[in-house]
Amino acid sequence: MANVVKKHSISSELAQKMVDRAVAKARELGVSENVAILDDGGNLKAFSRMDGAPILCIEIAQNKAYTALFGVPTHDLFNFIQADPSLLAGMPTLPRMAAWGGGFPIKVDGEIVGAIGLSGAPTVQNDIDCARAALALVSDAVPTKR
Repeated sequence: MANVVKKHSISSELAQKMVDRAVAKARELGVSENVAILDDGGNLKAFSRMDGAPILCIEIAQNKAYTALFGVPTHDLFNFIQADPSLLAGMPTLPRMAAWGGGFPIKVDGEIVGAIGLSGAPTVQNDIDCARAALALVSDAVPTKR
């Protein structure tokens, strides 16, 4: 069908495994996190709020993941927009935007299949480290043949 495109999206099973891996890393670091996995359309696929993780950071974790659907980690996005005054003034005013570290696209063979966002730890670096631990699970998430 010429009017239909084929795409891939993260599975519920992989999304939950990624949440579990991020939570395990947070425990290893001694921090509490909110962990959100979104599908390629920005819909919540899996989530966990660790005991002690700030309630206000629930939305921030989801927003970091949503922002990462642009295709770049949120800390890289901030570095990009700060060089352009119009982007720096405009992008943070958009709903669901979070241009600080802790959000990453989930890519397989260059295709964005979802995103992960973390928030709640004492430092952004904790959020980044926990997200990277979860991303280590993704290498064979989607078959390379289409």
